[in-house]
Amino acid sequence: MHRLQVIIGSTRPTRAADLVARWVMDRAGQRDDFAVELLDLRDWPLPMFAEHYGTIGDFADPTYSDPVVRRWNAKIREGDAYLIITPEYNHSIPAVLKNAIDSVFASFAFRNKPVGVVAYSGAGTGGARAAEHLTQIMVETEAVPLRSSMSIGDVTAAFTGEPAEPAEPLTDVKLGVLLDDLAWWAGALTTARAGGELPPAVLRVRAAMQSA
Repeated sequence: MHRLQVIIGSTRPTRAADLVARWVMDRAGQRDDFAVELLDLRDWPLPMFAEHYGTIGDFADPTYSDPVVRRWNAKIREGDAYLIITPEYNHSIPAVLKNAIDSVFASFAFRNKPVGVVAYSGAGTGGARAAEHLTQIMVETEAVPLRSSMSIGDVTAAFTGEPAEPAEPLTDVKLGVLLDDLAWWAGALTTARAGGELPPAVLRVRAAMQSA
């Protein structure tokens, strides 16, 4: 069973993320291929990113500048796959989510693991620009972002009833496809990592420059 971490990327008091997260957690929790854990950034008061190679201590067991950063890196390392729920702010993701990703520093904990995105907004774009930007960011972490990530427009009208269910059946279908892809990639990449990994690209480049 793969460890799927669902990350809520908004901390606003009036966020619509709770509506989306309840639905995602319900559907993911019904599957027998995932052990699902919710990581709400409200519960992770990470400082603004200021890590550097002088703050991490022993590179094999980093201390970081703050205990919560160390715990966050250790928690992310536990995951086999990630599903990030994000709104769109000014054509991008919330600063708190970018900060949380940046804080996964030196541990390379996202590396060679699949990442799916459920983006949303109150507009018709459904957070598509945030999803695209987040994909670019996750590539830089050497994670494996998935094409099947999805966007939900007019989010307050996208769910009805109590408990809330998608108003459009295709929304459920798209999430099912995304979860299927996450499970497949989690299995493939877990096997690949077990067979041995190259050192992170940035470290290989640094080593080459130092030996030149």
